[in-house]
Amino acid sequence: MNQDYIIPNEWSIIEEGFNADRVKSSESLFSIGNGAMGQRANFEEKYTGETFQGSYIGGVYYPDKTRVGWWKNGYPEYFAKVLNAPNWIGINVCINGEELDLNTCKNISNFKRELNMKEGWLSRSFIATLANGLEIKIDTKRFLSIDLDEVGAIEYNVTPISGNAIIIFEPYLDSGIQNEDSNWDDQFWNTINVLADQEQGFIEAHTMKTNFHTCTFMQSEVFANHKKQEIIPEVEKTETKVIFKYTTQVKANEVASIHKFGGYVVDRNHDKSQLVTAAKNTLKLAADLGFNTLLDQQKQAWATIWEMADITIEGDVKAQQGIRFNIMQLNHTYLGKYAQLNIGPKGFTGEKYGGSTYWDTEAYCLPFYMATKNQEVAKSLLTYRYNQLDRAIENAEKLGFKNGAALYPMVTMNGEECHNEWEITFEEIHRNGAISFAIFNYHRYTNDYSYIPEKGLEVLIGIARFWHQRVNFSKDKQKYVMLGVTGPNEYENNINNNWYTNYIAKWCIDYALENITKVKEEYKDDFKRIVEKVNITEAELSSWKKVADNMFFPYSEENQVYLQQDGFLDKELISVADLDASQRPINQKWSWDRILRSPYIKQADTLQGFYFFEDHFTTEELEKHFDFYEPFTVHESSLSPCVHSIQAAKLGRMDQAYTFYLRTSRLDLDDYNKEVEEGLHITSMAGTWMSIVEGFGGMRIKEGLLSFTPQIPKQWDAYSFKINFRGQILKVKVSKKGTEFELEGTKELALLVNNQKVSVKPDSLITV
Repeated sequence: MNQDYIIPNEWSIIEEGFNADRVKSSESLFSIGNGAMGQRANFEEKYTGETFQGSYIGGVYYPDKTRVGWWKNGYPEYFAKVLNAPNWIGINVCINGEELDLNTCKNISNFKRELNMKEGWLSRSFIATLANGLEIKIDTKRFLSIDLDEVGAIEYNVTPISGNAIIIFEPYLDSGIQNEDSNWDDQFWNTINVLADQEQGFIEAHTMKTNFHTCTFMQSEVFANHKKQEIIPEVEKTETKVIFKYTTQVKANEVASIHKFGGYVVDRNHDKSQLVTAAKNTLKLAADLGFNTLLDQQKQAWATIWEMADITIEGDVKAQQGIRFNIMQLNHTYLGKYAQLNIGPKGFTGEKYGGSTYWDTEAYCLPFYMATKNQEVAKSLLTYRYNQLDRAIENAEKLGFKNGAALYPMVTMNGEECHNEWEITFEEIHRNGAISFAIFNYHRYTNDYSYIPEKGLEVLIGIARFWHQRVNFSKDKQKYVMLGVTGPNEYENNINNNWYTNYIAKWCIDYALENITKVKEEYKDDFKRIVEKVNITEAELSSWKKVADNMFFPYSEENQVYLQQDGFLDKELISVADLDASQRPINQKWSWDRILRSPYIKQADTLQGFYFFEDHFTTEELEKHFDFYEPFTVHESSLSPCVHSIQAAKLGRMDQAYTFYLRTSRLDLDDYNKEVEEGLHITSMAGTWMSIVEGFGGMRIKEGLLSFTPQIPKQWDAYSFKINFRGQILKVKVSKKGTEFELEGTKELALLVNNQKVSVKPDSLITV
């Protein structure tokens, strides 16, 4: 049974009624971010119930020493922890001597929490009776500014209902925080300075080991009945905390308010010796604008984001809410502004998975950012990997690979591998293929080849060298085989000849060879520079080709399908439909041994290859493989439903495609995997976008043209999306009557629609 307390609404995520059991889930679902920092939706005031406190700063991490029972050569020294950062949102509230705490209040009513997706703010309101009998009304609103992305702002209103009140607001900063997921209960932060200067508070702290320097800051204003109060606050300081105490009084049904500005400045953007000065400058900007003007700017910034990124769905509120929630959280996580940041699988919503970068970025997120931002943002994601090529070569060297072979990490913060489950870290090597595929995908979509001679070819060469060394020649099969791997299906480890891994390895080598030839012929200066740098020879290239041309692919003549790996047919092939529902999810009910011996597939594996390389296979081949593998797929990875939705749509199975779409778009809202309290599944949200654009819209690039084969779920009246294609904006609207194409651009755009060529002129609309 999935949760269903989120109220369907096209533009907001809404919770009504207070339930202590779902506080942690809501803290995830109502998370906010601005690409530079983010936070779970923790209450500002004290809360003594079950809660998962979390504020996070992009790129700031701690190398938590690896903890395993049996050390193996090659293990990474640490697992990178996304760090819970010093807390700036806290405001203790005391009313007539009674501390406000929803865990101890009586008669909580009218509780409502809203994440307004259209305007980019979070609000909460409720009426409660305190232990002293006073009835009060609370209204709060907060946001993390898109424009001033070091700043967040809070408006906190208290209205006593049943009598006059003396209200004490205590805004504070606290660096004495911990991570939920520390391996050794280490102290992650060292506080070096706690400072109060007039009404401004600062805490300078740096991370242990990684030595990231930050300054957390705050400034507050207090109002009684909307009039600013000139109150000199009392100040209290400890080694890790600074608290300001403001006392004001209001009559019954009058409102006492505090506006709090807070946030972080980090040494990524400022000189570490000047952080307090930088924080003061930032606070001055925020305070001069004031809460309401900052909020107006926030609404405008989000209007600009939605203008390009929105997907509209008519006739299905839950589907509409789902896609907008996904698009909003992707923009909370990454806006393309900072080249050294990337898209973590939990974004700024939790600590699970650690690290900031997985293969999800290249396989799932790149298409979303190419189409809804621009090619510079996409190129920045590719450059991120180029900048870490030396580390990828080091990662491979640690495992015994030579000659510039590159193995990109499963999980990383800085290019160094920091994931330490052997069967994933060192066997799930297909991730290397996604890095190469992203380069291909970028060129295919943007037609910008410049990245390859400038940077990308070096990456392709390092990856090809890895694959060439990772295979060995089987005398028995007279083919090159790949032993001891884990495919995308993590429910099978240490298997031989995973079809997807072998296929993408062959493709990577072929693609590298193709680009070496092109760069050699057309970019002679770049080629000379690269050859001198990586020392490539014709003999080496010929040795690569031999491997690519003779790769082994397991195949079943009886079933007419490629086998997921050697021995897949030795499993007891019981479909998911015949599995007792009480056994699901199997990752929470079964032993690992039982999972590994089962035929059950966590996410698209062979079908991931059919997704990437759709044009290498016929629709009939896709259908055979889909019908063979999907019945064994438990979809217990957030990355699974989107690929299956796209392929079901390709096969014209719209009911199935719609079911998968709803699952991917509402994975967190409805908590399908019973784990949303740990944080959201950010990277799979890009797959939700792909489910509509590539699935229902059928968008592909064919012969250098945008191509569409639009379909519409029967549950919808219409849907629309926009694509930034090679500097021109195309709006696509699909209804039951037909498909409209509207172009914002300067030159005519040729399209393929249902394989027929059509042309759209600038600022005009055509219907097909």
